[in-house]
Amino acid sequence: MGKKEKEQLNGALNEHLNTIHETLQALNQTASSSLEKGSWKEVIQMGEHLYKQATMVGMLWTGEAPEVKALEENMASYFNMLQGLLLLSHSSTVGAGPTLSSCIHASIKQVVDSSFMLMKESVSSYGSNDKKHKLSIPQLVGTVWEACSALKKTPATNITAIGRAMTQVAVSMKDVLREMNELKPASSDVGDESTAQDSAEGESKSQDSDDSFAGDLGDDLSPEEMKIARLTTDVVPATLLVIKELIRSITSLLKQESSADTATFVPSLERLLKLSQEIGLQVDELGASLYPPQEISALKAAIEKISRSTDEILVELEKLEGCSEDLGKACTGLRSSLKQLEAELDQSDATDTAAKIENLAIS
Repeated sequence: MGKKEKEQLNGALNEHLNTIHETLQALNQTASSSLEKGSWKEVIQMGEHLYKQATMVGMLWTGEAPEVKALEENMASYFNMLQGLLLLSHSSTVGAGPTLSSCIHASIKQVVDSSFMLMKESVSSYGSNDKKHKLSIPQLVGTVWEACSALKKTPATNITAIGRAMTQVAVSMKDVLREMNELKPASSDVGDESTAQDSAEGESKSQDSDDSFAGDLGDDLSPEEMKIARLTTDVVPATLLVIKELIRSITSLLKQESSADTATFVPSLERLLKLSQEIGLQVDELGASLYPPQEISALKAAIEKISRSTDEILVELEKLEGCSEDLGKACTGLRSSLKQLEAELDQSDATDTAAKIENLAIS
């Protein structure tokens, strides 16, 4: 197993790698609408064939070291299949919006990356007496299997891809709601004994860690701030219901996607996703603004943006003829929660302004 054979294998590998890189660059462009749309099932099937070929790579290293010719032939077969997978995946993106395309590209990238690692390790193992190489190859075959299996979970339609992205927005909202529910009012009944103890332990507590200090955030809300926090917390479940019904509404359009005009259908779906993500960002802003001192102006701005985005969601769904009665009811419920919160914020703002004027008059 001389140097010449190793160089021969490295040369063949580099040629294959360069070919795949060139293919990826060529397919990086949006698929032309004139191209015949491919089936994602075909991509999954090609992934299964690719994994079987990866298994054969592993089998070459189970016994005696393989011959150069066997490695070259196996490598050529493997990269031909990988090339075919890339072409099929590209044709499947005909009519795909940015969200679906991103999901497909991410899944294919995993297959390509794991394939590169496997083939590089296979060539690197040739002529080596290091047992680590033989142990690593089965692991890398497993990584290829995981990447190929993940193709089955990759969304095949715009609606499925966008629905999943909206679900992630809902998950983030639930995290914010959980944090909101942990907000507590300031303790007003502190006995003399505990006060003395606090005084005695003051120096010790001043040296507590930042994590300990962070754990006390939100534990000292005034009654007025706590009322705002509760009303804000009521907004989040109402918002979650809107996102839930929105996902149901677009899912009901699944049968229409194949026959719909992609020039208008897909942009509307993408717009709905952006609106739901904007609502998610504003829910984050609501949560962040509740910690004392509460940011009333930020809360009002978030309310306005959520309300506006909700109205725009209904407009977009009307274009798709997918607005359900349940979604309409959910939006009405959200508007009611937003109005209650807004009224409380206006009152708090007015009270704060009056107090400032009174302080100025006294001084």
